[in-house]
Amino acid sequence: MTVHSESLALSLTSISPAMLALAGGLLAALVVLIIVLFLRAGGLRREQAEEAELRAREGEARMAELLKIQAEMQGRIAAMAEVFGARQSELNQAISQRLDGMSQRVSSTITEQTKSTHENLQRLQERLAIIDAAQNNIQTLAKDVVGLQAILSNKQTRGAFGQSRMETIVADGLPMGAYAFQQTLSNGSRPDCTIRMPNGAPPLVIDAKFPLEAWNAIRDAGSPEAAKIAGQQFRRDMEIHIRDISEKYLIQGETQETAFLFVPSESIFAEIHENFEALVQKAHRARIVIVSPSLLMLSIQVIQAVLKDQRMRAQAHLIQGEVALLMDDLSRLDERVRKLQGHFAMAQKDIDMVVTSADKLTRRGAKIEALEFEAGGDAKPARHDETPAKSVESRTGLLKLRVVDEE
Repeated sequence: MTVHSESLALSLTSISPAMLALAGGLLAALVVLIIVLFLRAGGLRREQAEEAELRAREGEARMAELLKIQAEMQGRIAAMAEVFGARQSELNQAISQRLDGMSQRVSSTITEQTKSTHENLQRLQERLAIIDAAQNNIQTLAKDVVGLQAILSNKQTRGAFGQSRMETIVADGLPMGAYAFQQTLSNGSRPDCTIRMPNGAPPLVIDAKFPLEAWNAIRDAGSPEAAKIAGQQFRRDMEIHIRDISEKYLIQGETQETAFLFVPSESIFAEIHENFEALVQKAHRARIVIVSPSLLMLSIQVIQAVLKDQRMRAQAHLIQGEVALLMDDLSRLDERVRKLQGHFAMAQKDIDMVVTSADKLTRRGAKIEALEFEAGGDAKPARHDETPAKSVESRTGLLKLRVVDEE
């Protein structure tokens, strides 16, 4: 420090007075400037302090206001929390009630659906059982159809099948003695069935044979040419069969002028009338009627009605005799009823007279009871009353005698 002071003093001594004056002025100006700066800095500090104090007061006021607002907000939040809590409890209660109702409805719905499903399943099981039974029937029917096909594949068994069906229809529709199977005619031929007609008319002949080979060939034809050839063969076979029936079974005076050709299938009968019209017309000209099972049944019913009418006409004289006897009995019954009506009329008249006498006696007794009579005027009415009584008795006796005489 001493060295520094000494060096400063040496430097000051080496400086000129002018320089010293200038330096002093500069130093004074510098001091003044520093003082001014300090003063300004103090004013600024005061202003800043005042501003800071004002800001602090404003901040405190704002803080108090914010605290107040916060307290209000907390109160409002608490109130809202209470309201929300109450609403939440109400909402929870309503939701629980609705959930309970929905659960009950859902449970009831599920119960109903379960019951309905059970019923539907039960019905489905019943229908499945029916379907199983129907399937079993179909399988049995399929076996029967296979057996029928095997039967129809043989000519002899096929003829026996058609004949048995025809015999069943005839036997179901006609009484015993009105038909015969395989009866021999005068020319030695034996038709499948003959039906005896009423009033001594010749019997009706039914033939149950049918050429099914050509028909099956038509069914099995794979081309139009083969179907055409099979149709021609079927037509020829039918014409030969119709001619045989006409020559063998249509005998003048022994059989009817018309014979039946029985076709054991409705579908074949319809196909023949639809596709072989010329063959049907030729059969009609030959007095051969092609009949299906339904037409044969209808014809049998007509014949049955004719036979019944013939039997009724044969018994008409007996019925007339019984009716005459019945009319005689009715006449006698009418006569006896009229006599009985006369007896009843006479008896009713006598009863009316008895009732009249009884009424007079009742009135007389009433007068006697009331002492409303006189000695002189009492005998005559008494005699007057006695006479009708005697007449009644006499008439009653006559009625009895009369009834005895009638008997």
